[in-house]
Amino acid sequence: MEALYLGCLVGGVLFALVTVVLGDLLSTALDGILDFLSLDILKPTVVASAITVFGGAGILLTRYTELNLVPNLIISIVVAIFIAVLVYFFYVKPMENSENSTGYSIHDLVGKIGEITIPLPAIGYGEVMVKIGATNVLHIASSFEQHEIPVGTRVVIVEEADGVLRVTEFDNTRGDEV
Repeated sequence: MEALYLGCLVGGVLFALVTVVLGDLLSTALDGILDFLSLDILKPTVVASAITVFGGAGILLTRYTELNLVPNLIISIVVAIFIAVLVYFFYVKPMENSENSTGYSIHDLVGKIGEITIPLPAIGYGEVMVKIGATNVLHIASSFEQHEIPVGTRVVIVEEADGVLRVTEFDNTRGDEV
């Protein structure tokens, strides 16, 4: 039985290494063929941790306790399931929720406050800088009301048309900080 535990311990560690190293390559090569098999709780990290802990717990219980085969096996399975659940809820699930994307749609900018970096003529184009997350992005802009807007003026993005942000001056008469 110790050979099974040792095999699970080594196999779990190797599985973890292979999925880390080859996971993206295999996923790309299969092009999502096996996606229907994926259950949220059966992530490779969770499965590898369960197999590894099962093997490790089995080896420790065999060597350092006087338990028989069945209690040893049951305790190893329970410990493996417990650790796998902990790994899922305290590592995998929070990591899925913490993923950030720097991508955005130009349509998401409507309603945002920006600052003119290249002056806008009454008819024509300039440039506006808008803060997205932790970075600033620059976009071509034109005056919504066809008024000149100088550099440094805070503006509100009214609409997007053909990749051009149409802006108007930001009127902050209430004194609110945005």
